[in-house]
Amino acid sequence: MVVSVAAAEVVGISPNKPESGPYVKIDSGYMVPYEITIPGTDAKLKMVPIPAGKFKLGSPDSEVGHRLAEAPQIEVEVRPFWMAEYETTWKQFKPFMELYSPFKDFEYRGVRKVTEQNRIDAITAPTPLYEPGFTFEYGEDPQLPAVTMTNYSARQYTKWLSGITGNQYRLPCEAEWEYAALGGADTAYHFGNDPAKLDEYAWYSGNSDETPHVVKGKKPNQYGLYDMHGNVWEWVLDQYSDQGFARLEGKQLKALDTVAWPTEPDPLMVKGGGWDEVAQNVRAASKMGSSDIDWKQEDPCIPMSPWWFTSFPSTVVGFRVIRPLEELPKQEAVKFYQPDIELLKLDVSDTLQGGRGIEGLADPALPAALKKSD
Repeated sequence: MVVSVAAAEVVGISPNKPESGPYVKIDSGYMVPYEITIPGTDAKLKMVPIPAGKFKLGSPDSEVGHRLAEAPQIEVEVRPFWMAEYETTWKQFKPFMELYSPFKDFEYRGVRKVTEQNRIDAITAPTPLYEPGFTFEYGEDPQLPAVTMTNYSARQYTKWLSGITGNQYRLPCEAEWEYAALGGADTAYHFGNDPAKLDEYAWYSGNSDETPHVVKGKKPNQYGLYDMHGNVWEWVLDQYSDQGFARLEGKQLKALDTVAWPTEPDPLMVKGGGWDEVAQNVRAASKMGSSDIDWKQEDPCIPMSPWWFTSFPSTVVGFRVIRPLEELPKQEAVKFYQPDIELLKLDVSDTLQGGRGIEGLADPALPAALKKSD
């Protein structure tokens, strides 16, 4: 059951225990599923509550498909959050893709200027796709997962979504993503260790016909999340490393304590496997690192786009958003949206100066400003 929440109330929190459907008990009431219309669009966003708990991040040596990057297993405490019911779709992502022209218009008219005082609310947006065929290789059905965006682009999307809604949305960290994917289980998949049941829950190489599928085509996990195994890989906050979790052994850890905050452009981490992967690569612990050289090899621009990839396997990479119950102050939340990567900062700056991107404010007034400029 999705509970409608009045605007004056906290979205996703009910003072009363729901009569049916999932919920998470908290001090101020109950976290419940909710659905909003993304402001200024006709796209819906449905979020489901994920309870607090502890789990073992990574996989044991005995797990089929286990890799060094998933070891050693470490215990992590996870605080409650909401997670998107399914991967971000083209219906949800395209309004972000369309911000370049209105931001350019604001700049021309000298309105909604980005200043040092309001820069914390600024996002960047790229020019329209110069070659849509890379990004839309498998079509642009509104309910297909959006793909080929960079980690930086996914982060900018979450900052845009946060700004226009007034709630803090972001990418999950690896620990949050894996915890949610498992749905309370301690097995390779949320339904157990035997991949024989994978057909019921995932699009992968065994059943996908070599193409992505619209979201929610298979059964959800215990938390009500769809496509956590397969369909497309999903970006998380972390830098990828083959060395796994050795740096975290013996520590008392909350989810954000485990984050390998990126300092290099790649490899950055994606989780969960895609429609082209074999069963063992869509396990909850599975992960892969990005490669700018390989994933942008068909990009003719110098510097290459900070927002878009062009080449396989980026065509099998998307993301989904979470919203933590306990939000960080804006000054601290900057790390969720702008990774501290010097080369990335230079690329973004050069691209903006070259006119292939633009900066604008993402705040609650933006949807009305966009409507007025139409």
